[in-house]
Amino acid sequence: MGTSDKVRCLFGTDGVRDVANRGIMTPEMAMRLGRAFVLFLTERGIPCPRIAVGRDTRRSGLMLESALTAGMMSVGAQAHLLGVFPTPGVSFAVIEGSFDAGAIISASHNPAEYNGIKFLDGKGFKLRDDDEAEIEEYLEEELLDEWRPTGASIGESCDARYFKESYVNWLRKQLSEIGRTDWPLVVDAANGAASGFAQGVFSAWGGPVAYCGVEPDGLNINEGVGVMHMGHLARETLKQRASFGIAYDGDMDRVLLCDGKGRVIDGDIMLWIIGRYLAGEGALGSGVVATVMSNMALEEKLAEEDIRVFRCPVGDRYVLEKMQERDARLGGEQSGHIIATDYMSTGDGLCTGLLFLKACRSLGEDISTIVDRFPRYPQILRNLKVRDRDLVLRSPALAEATTRAEERLAGAGRLLLRPSGTEPLIRILVEAKDDNLMREVCGELEGVVGEISGDSA
Repeated sequence: MGTSDKVRCLFGTDGVRDVANRGIMTPEMAMRLGRAFVLFLTERGIPCPRIAVGRDTRRSGLMLESALTAGMMSVGAQAHLLGVFPTPGVSFAVIEGSFDAGAIISASHNPAEYNGIKFLDGKGFKLRDDDEAEIEEYLEEELLDEWRPTGASIGESCDARYFKESYVNWLRKQLSEIGRTDWPLVVDAANGAASGFAQGVFSAWGGPVAYCGVEPDGLNINEGVGVMHMGHLARETLKQRASFGIAYDGDMDRVLLCDGKGRVIDGDIMLWIIGRYLAGEGALGSGVVATVMSNMALEEKLAEEDIRVFRCPVGDRYVLEKMQERDARLGGEQSGHIIATDYMSTGDGLCTGLLFLKACRSLGEDISTIVDRFPRYPQILRNLKVRDRDLVLRSPALAEATTRAEERLAGAGRLLLRPSGTEPLIRILVEAKDDNLMREVCGELEGVVGEISGDSA
């Protein structure tokens, strides 16, 4: 994470997000964010920046794109409009087109009524926390309202949808490196940004491909399809008698798979397989980065190959920061957000899925048995509602209970206790090989949190 004390109020773990046309996701705010982002770039020596702009399939996307780019142009920027484009595709375009920055209008896996705005730097990476905090500071500066270029200094917009062809061709190259592709396959594009790209990529697949979630209407993104509804992919995979299925989220930065029996292949399994493949290629770096939510089975399985695992907080930006800090070239989240920096600057669902298949092919992995060969530690996750999160977390009683729990779990499991970033909740995750030990430890911590919260009422 950033080292300064700056605090973000608008930006969350993945940009600014809210119900579209309400709260902090109105056209007025989008326009102001566009102006603030250009001011941020200008004060870093990039006047009249060229910015690639993409959006997902939500009905509100055009409205917010119009406002965001109007704000950018009003302070001299050139907005290159990619149209409906996946988040990783915008990152690709930024690099391919040597743009100064990128902007994506998307709420990723959220329902259709939501939307969001996130920014990329000139290398296609998402902005760091401190950068987003500075953009928020510019929103309050008088200069933002006073800065009014005129005449030839006003910015322009142009059509940049031609980047779709080069992005699809790049992905098809990744597919061509898999080798055998005659398995029957199901692809679920979540009625999102992948809808206009998946068929172009998988048209080069050697076996039969069944598609679902490829008919976006502006209101059905993520609705019963995609990574948030893996049961749908499992049913379709069984129905089609496919060898496996692949699903994306609304902006295509995440991917999850299921095998021919409908069992989910999540980010932990993908990190295990891809990590071993990259290590064999001499392209892994110092190890694999995983968040605190990844199962301990990942560490154990990679340890068998002498591959280190580095933990970081939840959020792909923190995965990337830890990767850069540790000189690791692979990292990701259990949720299917994977970053392999030799291939991409941010999570790319299509590329990750293809890389996983290439790794399976290279390692001789049988996809139908991968889930069986990745025995997970049992986990319990509890979300405890409390009146005052800070009071509970500062309590000496909780500190003592946590120490006792960690001593009991030493060498046999782990625990994670953290506050929710958006709700009055304390989250407790306990993981252990021994199911009884796991439940006893979790029960004791739940009781202590309940007592403390009750005492504060």
